[in-house]
Amino acid sequence: MFSHVMVGSNDIEASKKFYDAVLGVLGAGEPMRDEKEDGTVRLFYFHNDSIFAVSTPIDGQPATAGNGSTVGFACDSLEQIRALHDAAVANGGTSIEDPPGPRTSNIGTLNLCYFRDPSGNKICGLHRAG
Repeated sequence: MFSHVMVGSNDIEASKKFYDAVLGVLGAGEPMRDEKEDGTVRLFYFHNDSIFAVSTPIDGQPATAGNGSTVGFACDSLEQIRALHDAAVANGGTSIEDPPGPRTSNIGTLNLCYFRDPSGNKICGLHRAG
């Protein structure tokens, strides 16, 4: 259904440091860097047929986080959820909501973590338990 997800950044180098560490937990390698003549810089992370991108806005305006928007990354275990969260916080992210761990609801038990990247984008790690 999705070809890619892209978030904006006002500091592409801080975002690169952050996402290199966070997405490295999931197995993604170095991003492909695309620099345009107008100064726009985009980072493309490829992993398991998915693309996650970070870009300075092409309209020249400041990047803003989408209110109500969340980008979710699939994780393999509760341990990976915790490692993802720890990598995020250690590399300029901010922990938000409840601590990483299981949450039970009417759709079952989910292992979750939530954090914001250096530009304020809300990110989630999700593992469907049992």
